[in-house]
Amino acid sequence: MYGATVCGDRTEFRLWAPNAKSVTVEVAGKGAFPMDHQADGVFHANISARAGDKYAYKLDAQKPLPDPVSRLLPEGVHSRTEIVDPNSFRWTDQEWRGLPFSEYIIYELHVGTFSGSGTFDGVRERLRYLKNLGLTAVEIMPVAAFPGERNWGYDGVSLYAVQASYGGPNGLKRLVDAAHQTGLAVILDVVYNHLGNEGNYLRSFGPYFTDKHKTPWGDAINYDDTDSEQVRNYVVENALYWVREYHIDGLRLDAIQTIRDDSSQHIVSEIQQVVQQFARQSGRTICVISESDENDAKLVRPPSSGGYGLDGFWSDDFHHSVHTVLTGERTGYYQDFGKPEQIVRALNDGYVFQGEYFQFWGEPRGTPAAGVPLNANVICIQNHDQVGNRAKGERLGHLVPRGALKAAAALMLLAPHTPMIFMGEEYAETSPFQFFTDYGDPALQKAVAEGRRKEFKEFGWDEVPNPQDPGTFQRSKLHWDLATKNNDLLQWYRDLLRIRKEYVIPGQRTAHAELSGGLIHLAVPKTEPKLLVSITFAPVHVAPKKEIPGRTLLRSDDDGYLVSIILPMVAEPALQAESALKG
Repeated sequence: MYGATVCGDRTEFRLWAPNAKSVTVEVAGKGAFPMDHQADGVFHANISARAGDKYAYKLDAQKPLPDPVSRLLPEGVHSRTEIVDPNSFRWTDQEWRGLPFSEYIIYELHVGTFSGSGTFDGVRERLRYLKNLGLTAVEIMPVAAFPGERNWGYDGVSLYAVQASYGGPNGLKRLVDAAHQTGLAVILDVVYNHLGNEGNYLRSFGPYFTDKHKTPWGDAINYDDTDSEQVRNYVVENALYWVREYHIDGLRLDAIQTIRDDSSQHIVSEIQQVVQQFARQSGRTICVISESDENDAKLVRPPSSGGYGLDGFWSDDFHHSVHTVLTGERTGYYQDFGKPEQIVRALNDGYVFQGEYFQFWGEPRGTPAAGVPLNANVICIQNHDQVGNRAKGERLGHLVPRGALKAAAALMLLAPHTPMIFMGEEYAETSPFQFFTDYGDPALQKAVAEGRRKEFKEFGWDEVPNPQDPGTFQRSKLHWDLATKNNDLLQWYRDLLRIRKEYVIPGQRTAHAELSGGLIHLAVPKTEPKLLVSITFAPVHVAPKKEIPGRTLLRSDDDGYLVSIILPMVAEPALQAESALKG
């Protein structure tokens, strides 16, 4: 492995730097040491150094640079790397083997805004709350080192370094270890489609990027051009690094539709293959899911059928269908949505667009969903993108009544898909989640503020908070005093998750949904349903006149949005829910 490896009182340094003729490793307080130039652009040194020492590489007498395989950058992304001994941490999760993906109920959070301290330890203090809510997995937004102390994490520039302001490597390990002791799996969001600009020194070391492909961020990461083998290894080893060294249970690969790779095996497929090989060897269950807006069945199709074999993917269509019906918004990427029938199709098939023309793209979108298990679709009614990529970061609770939130949550949490809750959603958090950065580069500071304003022109959103303003970050922090025992929405979520665990997770992950009389009816599973869910996404003022035989598990008519969740006495293949809320 590249980077710094502690061996007693000495440390071995290995670096891939084919762009350099000579490399010196400078260790603070101990001097500068020339590295041996080995084959294929690899440099090596074994010197007297230990954990806690700080070092940098000097390539061809240029300015010192941090290690591309830093574990910790305590002084920021422009400064020296700190040597970390990963074996010094004492794990207590030896009995933990992970959870099957079929049991995942995901809670997405951002470390910096989740708690007052904005650290891994701050998250750790809330694990028991998350477990009692009924969750099974916590998904953490990216923690790879980024410029400054405030960032969503998608501008990371050092893939192996754990953000120092969050608590560094041991802080993350304490969190994962405690999560496993609590019975929660941990998913980490990783970004392999690009790296940020400020503090990105990889070009100095080797051909990490290529102009063969262009991405929204410029030159693509070099997955298929000259010397791409070492770059692919850099990324694949990073995926293994998180699951091996930090005991992470799952990886969420960011926006893989922007990864450019014409190799015989796509890098995403290779990551899944290598991670699953490690999982088998270590006796663990590890999942890999992706974010993609392409609705492409190949993501979860097995490699034997030409797919990537992933466990699941973020499925936007459910969110967009629900959001547009509830809010009436039709601008930007919402322009192709707004019909209740689309919610029904997302419930039945997993996603809506399966090759139909997509106006926002100006071309067809998606492939047929046949053969894609419903629980491979990770669905939500809020997430960091859909909230934070609004100009002012409004949550759904800022836009619709409480009764509408309950109706949307009932469909999401009782559908056979894999649900994901965004932090604070369960108790109607009042703070927004806005886009924030902490760049030190004046040009980037100006560019991010101007770019943010331009981004929202098509939505008609004029007020755009400055991402560089510390107040933008502070406004996005959660208010935990709202999560009290008297919070009826919080209890609603707890009840829904209890019902999900009892009636949805153990059964067949199929569904039959219909739209009738303005009501959406959902039967789970499709045949011999265990649950019948009926809701309206528009307020009505007519009380239901009759109920189908069965036991009502949960019911709400807040703000005129009717929700009925029934355990039928006699389960039949045909959908029985139409009469449940019929006026």
